[in-house]
Amino acid sequence: MVFDFHRKHSVVLVVDFGAQYAQLIARRVRELNIYSEIVPNTITAGEIMKKSADAIIFSGGPASVYEPKANSIDKKIYDLGLPIFGICYGFQLIAKDQNGKVSKNDVAEYGRTPTVKTSQSKLLNDVPDSYLTWMSHRDSVTQLPDNFKAIAHTEQTQIAAFESERLKLYGVQWHPEVIHSEYGQTVLKNFLLDCANLSQDWTNSSIIEEAVAEIKSTVGDKEVICGLSGGVDSAVAATIVHRAIGDKLTCVFIDHGLLRANEAEQVINDFVSLTHVNLKVIDAKNAFFSNLQGVMEPEQKRKIIGAQFIRAFEEATKEITQNHEVEYLVQGTLYPDVVESGGGSGTDVIKSHHNVGGLPEDLKFKLIEPLRMLFKDEVRQIGLELGLPKEIVFRHPFPGPGLAIRIIGEVNDHNIELVRKADLIVREEFTVANLDDQIWQCPVVLLADVRSVGVQGDSRTYGHPIVLRPVTSQDAMTADWAKIPFNVLEKVSTRVTNEIPEINRVILDITSKPPGSIEWE
Repeated sequence: MVFDFHRKHSVVLVVDFGAQYAQLIARRVRELNIYSEIVPNTITAGEIMKKSADAIIFSGGPASVYEPKANSIDKKIYDLGLPIFGICYGFQLIAKDQNGKVSKNDVAEYGRTPTVKTSQSKLLNDVPDSYLTWMSHRDSVTQLPDNFKAIAHTEQTQIAAFESERLKLYGVQWHPEVIHSEYGQTVLKNFLLDCANLSQDWTNSSIIEEAVAEIKSTVGDKEVICGLSGGVDSAVAATIVHRAIGDKLTCVFIDHGLLRANEAEQVINDFVSLTHVNLKVIDAKNAFFSNLQGVMEPEQKRKIIGAQFIRAFEEATKEITQNHEVEYLVQGTLYPDVVESGGGSGTDVIKSHHNVGGLPEDLKFKLIEPLRMLFKDEVRQIGLELGLPKEIVFRHPFPGPGLAIRIIGEVNDHNIELVRKADLIVREEFTVANLDDQIWQCPVVLLADVRSVGVQGDSRTYGHPIVLRPVTSQDAMTADWAKIPFNVLEKVSTRVTNEIPEINRVILDITSKPPGSIEWE
């Protein structure tokens, strides 16, 4: 069950031309309490009508619009009469499709760029005459289409923004969605509210009310099970479903042996005691470890774990329901899970999330995924609205496949115990240093296939390294490495190498996302 938010809300479709920031654009729209969704540039005018779109945003992209194989759009989309806003590549595509001209510049513009407003306009209302924008281009619009007016310029780009109120077409050369662009959110707000006249009706309370109503209507008096991991996603999903159907919901906690220290106790103490939801704990360690034996390839690990989760749920239902059939399984799938698994926007598979690309083909359950179209920050706000404690809502994300994807190498008892001990030390020291609220998460990665020479107690050692991956983020679609104080890193390194003899080296990963993902596998 994927909830259809197109029926009751204003809908903005973000057409993805291969942009680094397509997800960020969608999030910025939702921050203005307007529903947005990412779609591929292959979408047709007919498909846009079926989605009941009220406005469209063309994203940026890495290509040049005049190249023979450049991404294009169904030209009939312009005939729908919907307001369209182009960003960077999207801005240039509108110009090209409306018989303007796009050319390569002698000088590129990258990064913060002084920009000047040249005339009054709906799009740049409440934006000062001079401001800084974030540019990333070598091409520019060099000739306006008919019925358009230029409304901004830079030193290198004479047409840095334009609009045509008659055609409902608008665009900017810069990236208003990134925080480096001054008044970027003002520009998006102007397009959505003043140019497109949309309603700000996408709220936490409306999301909860509609999800609860749809679950009640669909499920009726049937029994439902939910995979509960202890993280915020499954906790919020379970709470929404519990609000809809009460004791017809049974949560299943799969102890697959890949958990962090004290994980099961936290689920029981923090979540069950608060919500009074029915919970069954399944010990499935042997089955998971048996299927993972000898497996080294990350995608294969994820798919095995995804399939084994379903098998465990199937076994659990036999005990819960005395062998009568359970139709529905609740999952805490998020929109980034769908996007990174190759769904939702026609993009490449970055990694198969166990609850999306890892599901078996012979799945016997119908899925209930009330969070499937939501970003992590939206889920957290909904969790607070539902009354969940901050300890659950703001818990650092932890992957469904658990510590298995934090081991570069084979998943076995020995390697799991090493990374579990190291993870606990890191979490303890970060908590003592009051860093929990300053970072998004800190995966601790064991390089089980790597050994390095060390010296401990005047003796040669040949141990494993671990990698610390502290990051800051808002939704996990993009991330930067967290600047952890050196004294905290020193204490972590000292404790890890003192308390875990098999580990003799601690490494810090300072890669942003992109190009690196947050998890190593």
